[in-house]
Amino acid sequence: MDFAYDARTNELREQLLAFMDEHVHPAEPVLAAQLADRDRDPWAIPPVVAELQAEARKQNLWNLFLPGELGAGLTNLQYAPLAEITGRSIQLAPPALNCAAPDTGNMELLAQFGSAEQRERWLRPLLDGEIRSAFAMTEPEVASSDATNIATRIERDGDEYVVNGRKWYITGAMNPACRILIVMGKTDPAAEPHRQQSMLLVPRDTPGVTVKRGMTVFGYDDADHGGHAEVLFEDVRVPVENLIGEEGAGFAIAQARLGPGRIHHCMRAIGIAERALELMCRRANERVAFGKPLAEQGVVQDWIAESRVRIEQLRLLVLKTAWLMDTVGNRGAHTEIQAIKIATPRTVEWILDKAVQAHGAAGVSQDTPLAQLWAGNRTLRLADGPDEVHKRSLARRELRQYRR
Repeated sequence: MDFAYDARTNELREQLLAFMDEHVHPAEPVLAAQLADRDRDPWAIPPVVAELQAEARKQNLWNLFLPGELGAGLTNLQYAPLAEITGRSIQLAPPALNCAAPDTGNMELLAQFGSAEQRERWLRPLLDGEIRSAFAMTEPEVASSDATNIATRIERDGDEYVVNGRKWYITGAMNPACRILIVMGKTDPAAEPHRQQSMLLVPRDTPGVTVKRGMTVFGYDDADHGGHAEVLFEDVRVPVENLIGEEGAGFAIAQARLGPGRIHHCMRAIGIAERALELMCRRANERVAFGKPLAEQGVVQDWIAESRVRIEQLRLLVLKTAWLMDTVGNRGAHTEIQAIKIATPRTVEWILDKAVQAHGAAGVSQDTPLAQLWAGNRTLRLADGPDEVHKRSLARRELRQYRR
């Protein structure tokens, strides 16, 4: 097996690393100051992001996640090391390159399943970074880990669909730049369980759409990327042309959207782990306890060595998954996609925990990024399917091989 990156990947890596050093990392304290400004709209994306986006577009570091002519034309294997680099500054780098969730998944969904009219009206401004979007699937009243539970109703009434339901943790929906919601709901409760759901485009300013409140994650509002909202749909009417694909295809479309999203999260999470390990090593070299530097304490050396081993293991598994998605498709890489979704957040959580421990009180404070990184990464064990659902599916696939 050849583990070397190809020429284009190496070129983009060097360019992106320079962009991070020259523009992104110096902008991190600027972002912190803008988020702390009490006079700004608390849910608007801070101005420094737009400045970085302008520079990224100038350098053609834009829409790297999207294959084909609509994006940068990269394969998953080419994109993986680039996404990892952006994970080192998770609040700034992905949005700077227009490679941040949930817009990435929504753009992929529209590119694959949207009509020509839907792509022109919504995909084009998303690709250009002119608007933001949200994906409304999770609900507070049901166990959303089983997507067939979704209770929001989408009913046909002549030339319109009528939507009624309640969603929460809808990422990005608090952002005033969010213009469109992709809503999953039931169009036919009597159909086979995986054919009951449909996907619908609902403009955020449609009458009956109420963004009720922002939801926190371990106390963080995540305002840097538009927050997470609870959204109420009360007799919301949209034209039938806003249906994505066909009625009953919602579950399949959701699964197609979530596959690439899962690997993108894992790619970026490896960058988070690298940032945490770097911070841990710097701290260990700077601090003295019991007469010698932390770097000479055996337990800290064990954390550092284990962190390096675990990062390398994760990276190889993620790269293998990316290669399989490119060569045999998402369905052929299903086992590996689930494996990385189980392994990556859990392992990165372990590394972040050790970095926090090495920093002592500073690790849980606002003076380092570690506490917020931990909170965001811990959420990944729920987002795009909790660990237990992926383990259940993976175990069933393994057992199936040995049934008579």
